[in-house]
Amino acid sequence: MLLPLAIMEPIKGFSQGRAAFLTSIVLAGIAHILNTKSLSVFSNFPGRKSAVIALPHTYFWFFGMWMAAKFFNLPYTVWFMFIAGCVSLFLCVAYIYYRNKFITTYAYLPYGRALNADQLPNVNWIKLTSPSLPAATTINGIVADLHEPELDHHWQKFLARQTLNGMPVYNIRQVEEFLTGRVKIHHLYENDLGSLLPSPTYVLIKRVVDILLILLSAPITLPVMLITAIAIKLESPGAILFRQNRVGRGGHEFCIYKFRSMCSDSEKNGAQMAQLGDARVTRIGHIIRKTRIDELPQFWNILKGDMSLIGPRPEQKVFVDQFIQEIPFYDYRHIVKPGISGWAQVTQGYAADTEQTQIKIEHDFYYIKHFSFSLDILIFFKTLKTMLTGFGAR
Repeated sequence: MLLPLAIMEPIKGFSQGRAAFLTSIVLAGIAHILNTKSLSVFSNFPGRKSAVIALPHTYFWFFGMWMAAKFFNLPYTVWFMFIAGCVSLFLCVAYIYYRNKFITTYAYLPYGRALNADQLPNVNWIKLTSPSLPAATTINGIVADLHEPELDHHWQKFLARQTLNGMPVYNIRQVEEFLTGRVKIHHLYENDLGSLLPSPTYVLIKRVVDILLILLSAPITLPVMLITAIAIKLESPGAILFRQNRVGRGGHEFCIYKFRSMCSDSEKNGAQMAQLGDARVTRIGHIIRKTRIDELPQFWNILKGDMSLIGPRPEQKVFVDQFIQEIPFYDYRHIVKPGISGWAQVTQGYAADTEQTQIKIEHDFYYIKHFSFSLDILIFFKTLKTMLTGFGAR
């Protein structure tokens, strides 16, 4: 009986009338265009893209079109939307697979900051020792430190000639940022910090979206939080919630809330960064830290306006004071609200010392410099992957 039903339902879906069919074509077309456009935008951010990322993208846009049809009471056919979504997913996976097979080849001038450009990832590098390009190799661009005094008039004429011939010429700083997803500390000296201020318009939009997403996710998150609270209480004595002062936007302190994942006396010897295999973490703590469930109480911090869903992770005041002394421009990361997840968390993971923190700060600076809706969406999808894999957890 189920087999005839499975065959008849698609046929019934396609016979719901001309209006439903045409509306479904329009909705599916819009969803596919937005899907491919967003994937194209995300490809401009650093990192090798997995074909798996096409799945949440496709679901996001086609589910959005379905919600629009329900909200405006438009006629549509579910089966057409479903099949169109599958086709869109297939095309996007094929697009990502093709892009990953194509390896960019850059020629570089080994002078100044471009001296070790060949150590940057995801690019095939060709070193130029004279002002000419190898004839047998396809070159996609030339990378140089354009501020390096060692670039004499021969190299300058070479770069000018290649630019006139249509060959892209990149400054090593931009290429380094694109390939690593980090803004080097010394690069901030070359920028007008005022030009790197986040857009006030997007800050407002981001605030509204944060609140809406928290309210819409409440039917799912509240039961998860209740079960987590009971599990923590049953496993070990102590408070369910962990409260701690952190430094937020503008350098102002606020009280952050997390589910307690360590033993109740974890900081009896003072503030300590969590380490890999930290003995202070409880059995339930390992699970909720790996899946990031321990961060859910920070939804209250977001509603209060202390935090955002996406942004640099807030640190304790004692560590902030230390890093301000050791890392140039560290305080600049407080120009935006801290977040539950951020660019550094999904690309680097947890930082356990000053050296790793400096790398994390460079990721934070990249986020601030490219502060946008598209980057926030990319971080959101990467966060889902992080929750499933436990990447960076301690």
